[in-house]
Amino acid sequence: MTETVALVVAAGRGERLGGDIPKQYRRLAGQPLLARSLRAFIRHPRIIGVRAIIHPDDLALYNEATAGLDLMPVAFGGDTRHESSQKGLESLASNPPVRVLIHDASRPLIDAATIDRVLAALDLSKAAIAALPVRDTIKRGDDDAIVSETIDRSALWRAQTPQGFDYSSILAAHQRPSGNAYTDDAAVAEAGGMMVKLVLGDEDNFKITTEQDFRHAERLLAGTELRVGNGFDVHRFGPGKQVTLCGVTIPHDQGLVGHSDADAGLHALTDAILGALGEGDIGVHFPPTNPTWKGRDSSIFLQHAAKILNERGGSIRHLDVTLICENPKISPHRQAMQRRVAEIIGIDTTQVSVKATTTEGLGFAGRSEGIAAQAVATIALF
Repeated sequence: MTETVALVVAAGRGERLGGDIPKQYRRLAGQPLLARSLRAFIRHPRIIGVRAIIHPDDLALYNEATAGLDLMPVAFGGDTRHESSQKGLESLASNPPVRVLIHDASRPLIDAATIDRVLAALDLSKAAIAALPVRDTIKRGDDDAIVSETIDRSALWRAQTPQGFDYSSILAAHQRPSGNAYTDDAAVAEAGGMMVKLVLGDEDNFKITTEQDFRHAERLLAGTELRVGNGFDVHRFGPGKQVTLCGVTIPHDQGLVGHSDADAGLHALTDAILGALGEGDIGVHFPPTNPTWKGRDSSIFLQHAAKILNERGGSIRHLDVTLICENPKISPHRQAMQRRVAEIIGIDTTQVSVKATTTEGLGFAGRSEGIAAQAVATIALF
């Protein structure tokens, strides 16, 4: 039996927020909202596994949003929050944990300290939730929006997530027949006779429901560290009938010589990201003396750099690469290159710039002896 597993519920449709995709897959400060929520639990040393509960129609969105994250296989939710939590809990039954944390994906700013407080309370209780005491005066209004009563706030709390439970107890509570539409797992626990401990949550751990919430979260993340890295790469021409630049193959009367596929554009971009992270250069991670990388697609290198950034809790804000050559002509392929770079690392094409220039006949590029690429990566670390 494992110790503590976290379930992140992301099966909702986010209809109140609107948009083309459910809110949990929208990008918040450059990263999918869901990925931010999941990463907080993946990083926590006392949590041995993290599983997302999603809508079955969102599998492709989920795979794109969580690429590179160390997660348990996904579970599919139901039509309500209650059903989704129950399905997530039941998905753990073959190898049940001792304890489970359940968190809403729409709370992407959850911090380790709040998780710690819930786990500490679970050492003494079978149920504990993060919550905040109500500080505003509470009024009850009638159908005409007229105040009918002032509510005593002294014992009122605003429930947050994560909510933690003894696994077998909360599973039994969920499986108990009920006609109620519970809006959180603590209510299910209460109905099942469990005593639920309140621990202090965090004001930044709010639920993103509206566009205003999104803007507020963006402002909170604006204080993150921005870094800029640059990369430069050169490959000489040799025998061949095509070149590969920024992941796009272009017919040409020569090829490029290199240990991998000699994609100078992707190599420069990889070095730019690694440089911004202080992680050395492409040769450190993929030595040219290693035959494993002979002839390999350079997208592997760029994905590797993006994975390191992802594991560090960062995101790419913008990539800018300039290809320096007399031939082949780059402009007919520029948009395809933008799309390919964005596809490789899962960012929007608006975050990628591909340009080209010549050296007016000067130097090795001007003599058509090879191609150079220069790149700049702007990243954010949170």
